[in-house]
Amino acid sequence: MSFASLEFFIFLPVAFGLYYIGKSTRWQNFVLVAASYFFYGWWDYRFCLLMLSSSLFDYFGGLAIATFRNERPRKVALCATLALNLLLLGFFKYFNFFADSLAIAIAAAGFEINTSTLSIILPIGISFYTFQTMSYTLDVYRGVTPSQKNLLDYLAFVSFFPQLVAGPIERARSLLPQFKLVRSFSRHEAENGCRLILWGLFKKMVLADNLAALVDPAFASPDQSTGASLFLATVGFAFQIYCDFSAYSDIATGAAALFGIRLMRNFDTPYFSRSVGEFWRRWHISLSTWFRDYLYVPMGGSRLGIGITIRNLLLTFLLSGLWHGAAWKFVLWGALHGFYLSAACWFRGRNWEKHSADNNLGINPKLGWIDLPSILWTFGLVCAGWILFRADSVSDAGFIFRRIASGAFTGLFYSELCGLVVQHSAILGALAFFVGLEWWNRDVRNPMPLPARSAALRWLVYTALFWAVILFGTKQTADFIYFQF
Repeated sequence: MSFASLEFFIFLPVAFGLYYIGKSTRWQNFVLVAASYFFYGWWDYRFCLLMLSSSLFDYFGGLAIATFRNERPRKVALCATLALNLLLLGFFKYFNFFADSLAIAIAAAGFEINTSTLSIILPIGISFYTFQTMSYTLDVYRGVTPSQKNLLDYLAFVSFFPQLVAGPIERARSLLPQFKLVRSFSRHEAENGCRLILWGLFKKMVLADNLAALVDPAFASPDQSTGASLFLATVGFAFQIYCDFSAYSDIATGAAALFGIRLMRNFDTPYFSRSVGEFWRRWHISLSTWFRDYLYVPMGGSRLGIGITIRNLLLTFLLSGLWHGAAWKFVLWGALHGFYLSAACWFRGRNWEKHSADNNLGINPKLGWIDLPSILWTFGLVCAGWILFRADSVSDAGFIFRRIASGAFTGLFYSELCGLVVQHSAILGALAFFVGLEWWNRDVRNPMPLPARSAALRWLVYTALFWAVILFGTKQTADFIYFQF
């Protein structure tokens, strides 16, 4: 069930009404678990059993880790839970990728081998809820969070429908305690939640889905597209994926607020970053901090010298790229970002851990026009990575790089670019409005409440956004991009 569907806006008030009928945590959590499994099963009910099995295994694994006193059995319990999670994720997401890659490698050595590939359906959200449950068992092992004895609370934590399919990837220590309290209705939180849902729908249906008309044709046939159209499509995709993914996070946060649950902030105006390291503190924060805390830092982080730091950075981002998809283009995308950060670490003495460990993930209030050159430079580096991410293959990505680079030295490139801007002026104008609004509100967590404005102005903005979604939202709403991960 998609957030941008009629079914969701029938489902949401029904779940909301049932939720607040009861006054106990048991009732509220029962409604959330039932609603979440219904929500998830809307795509394919068969995968509800997979999610339940994974949840139960981690639940009992957490109990075992907490029960054992000796280190050896605790490690065995932890390794067993992690191995099962990775096995399930590897089978459903990576089996065909590794089988095909092995066959290609063996063929390159001069041998022929027949490999079998399976018609495996990727369960939606498996990468997200698997990482969430893995963080739980790791935190129980570390003593960061206590093991959960109440199964219903734990199932609510794993399956909570607003963030189930595409995050944010919550930590048990921040989300689980909220399911142990009775949540009473708060008009203030509900109003803020509705505003966030409206803002998310605007970003998804008006901006992201309309940008697809500019992006998809160019990347579908790069050999028939000019350098100018590929350049504009690359910039368009940078904002398409940002508006699409951050829209999901906004709607998830808004929907959670209706049920009295707070989710972490997952995006922090990433395209105003002044370095790639800062970009990763602002982009998909729940995932970047997951890799930092459970992979980069345990490997030694930046504590063991420049060589080990660069190794850790590269490995972290290689695995982050692989997390995004079972294709070499994602691995290379991760490697490119690892190279960016390694180069910064080598030449400027900076390291990712030091900056991203900073708990202040909010906007730097000193960010101003003087930072524009570094912001544009960083945006260009990130866009180069988006070409790898969006292209259909590594060879297509290489072709797109070459066509843009060769065209940029000709006058025809810029005249075509101006023509394309005029052709797509409506969506690009809406995008310019969005970027300007984000810049204006760069020191505000959520621009939608407009707290300092008059009631008349606030309602004028909300009404305009509502009608923009109705009138300019695409008739065929595409799935959220991160559903495939």
